[in-house]
Amino acid sequence: MLTGNMPTAGTWKVPFKGKFGPYDRDCQRLVPAFSVQSRQRGTSVTPPPSCSAFKPRQAPRTTFRQSYERGDFPFSMKQDGRGNRISWKVPLESLDYHYYLPLFFDGLRENQHPFVFFAVQGIDDLLARGGGKKILPVLPQLIIPIKLALNTRKEDVMCRTLKALQKLVKSADYIGQAIVPYYRQLLPVFNLFKQKNLNSGDGIDYHQRFGENIGDLIQETLELLERRGGPDAFINIKYMIPTYESCLLRK
Repeated sequence: MLTGNMPTAGTWKVPFKGKFGPYDRDCQRLVPAFSVQSRQRGTSVTPPPSCSAFKPRQAPRTTFRQSYERGDFPFSMKQDGRGNRISWKVPLESLDYHYYLPLFFDGLRENQHPFVFFAVQGIDDLLARGGGKKILPVLPQLIIPIKLALNTRKEDVMCRTLKALQKLVKSADYIGQAIVPYYRQLLPVFNLFKQKNLNSGDGIDYHQRFGENIGDLIQETLELLERRGGPDAFINIKYMIPTYESCLLRK
């Protein structure tokens, strides 16, 4: 006959409480969802793990900042009646686009002034004055900086990068077609954030005024890539983003 400290029928849960897994605040045993245990009494379904796909990621120190702190860039900030702008110390036509343009795209990951200002304004100036002969050969070097900026998952950085990508596609002929082979590196993040639009209800969405709604920017960028990407653009976009509908084939 068994004797000793064997628990009675009314207290058996106390010494064995931790045997079957964790408990919630109401002393309900936590069990996996869609399991046989979830149909038992005195159990509670374990909440699903939080999704970290949209969680911003810490960006490492950029090469753009290192070059700026060393004084490698031939420009300075100038203030006039229209605000701040870049004052170039050399003609833009004499710059080495293979060296400077990837650095400016790398600076899109920055979040502090004046790095953000110089990166965005530098891209605008180089794309406006470069032309296809200088920009098209540098395109493969721009893919990695653009991909790194998109993968930060920071919406302000992503919006800034999408606007720069649109300017890159519009900067010269055949740029859109040359980007098509790199869709597999750029579009996975597009597919993740494509449906992430701000639902303001009856309020005013000021993000649309400044072009900072990530979902709308992705849709505009995809339509621009399709228009300028040639005959193979849509099928490649559709392969990476199945929910995308063509803007050229609509009736």
